[in-house]
Amino acid sequence: MAIVGGGLAGLTLAIQLSAMHHSVILFEKEQYPFHKVCGEYISLESWDFLQDLGVDLDALNVSHITKLQVSSVKGNMLEQFLPFGGFGISRYVLDNKLVQLAIANGVTVLENTKVNDIIFTTDLFEIDAAKPYKAKVVCGSYGKRSNMDIKWKRPFTLGAKNKLNNYVGIKYHIKANFPDDTIALHNFENGYCGIVKIEDDKYCLCYLTKAGNLEKSKGSVKTMEDNILSQNKYLQQILQESERLYDTPLTISQISFEKKSQTLNHVLMIGDAAGMITPLCGNGMSMAMHGSKLAATAVHSFLEGTTTRQEMEQQYSKQWKQQFGSRLKMGRWIQSLLGRGKITSLFIRLVKPFPWLINFLIRQTHGKRF
Repeated sequence: MAIVGGGLAGLTLAIQLSAMHHSVILFEKEQYPFHKVCGEYISLESWDFLQDLGVDLDALNVSHITKLQVSSVKGNMLEQFLPFGGFGISRYVLDNKLVQLAIANGVTVLENTKVNDIIFTTDLFEIDAAKPYKAKVVCGSYGKRSNMDIKWKRPFTLGAKNKLNNYVGIKYHIKANFPDDTIALHNFENGYCGIVKIEDDKYCLCYLTKAGNLEKSKGSVKTMEDNILSQNKYLQQILQESERLYDTPLTISQISFEKKSQTLNHVLMIGDAAGMITPLCGNGMSMAMHGSKLAATAVHSFLEGTTTRQEMEQQYSKQWKQQFGSRLKMGRWIQSLLGRGKITSLFIRLVKPFPWLINFLIRQTHGKRF
């Protein structure tokens, strides 16, 4: 059993399958621990799952989030108690803890190893990495966009630039004077920025912007922050008063929220490789882990000989769509209302008097504990 990509979905899948007594190898192109562009907020629906895997979240000093703030470009603010709640933890800390658990459970983890190709022949995969490998099952957990997506000409890599596929993500860790029980979503023209407390009195500041904002700023992140993000007074204050804990931000480009297939060339896609919910929903990390649980069940049945490969692929794809299909649609719709000056302000004004409606929208992008 091989997993390509060692993010949340890949690591949690590896731990589950190794606990089911399967031999697992995981390929990761980076070396742990490392930072990733991520909002670093996790819905409480994932708490029990992580604890069951062996992650002591309280010992990791995670933050506990119970409130939501959303602001428009012009400063109109919505505040709301979260119906689910969540917690903040950096990927640097969480992924590193998960890879330690994976190794302790017998998973072979190959760091600094890029997979160049995956070829299915008869009933076996050939994996081209630092050297050739073979596996009965392969799961792709390599994130939002990779060389394999390009090689396989997945549709979202081929289309013209549009409102769903031309985004840039930027992240900092900061120290700030900000409530430690609150996640904020501050809108700016053609984008939005989230801030949440993670571990050790640090905060994650991560924003998504249409690539055009960076182009207008001649490729300068600072210019974009000064001239575009800072039009929101709350963001301006955070950007001016916070202490940035690393010199340059992490960035990722060509982010796409278009539909993706959950299987391709008999590879099961999990995490962002299977489909990406808009970050404003705050549920991407939970979806990645929940998807790994669905994949673990399907793969285990196949490896035990109780289902065929076709049945495994169909079962996983069907359950993934049942769990996440409506969430993705709702996320795309909500994102179309935010990050657009006048529309965002109108949206906030309309929903602000109706907490039940806000709770309803949040529930449409989240699931139950799994």
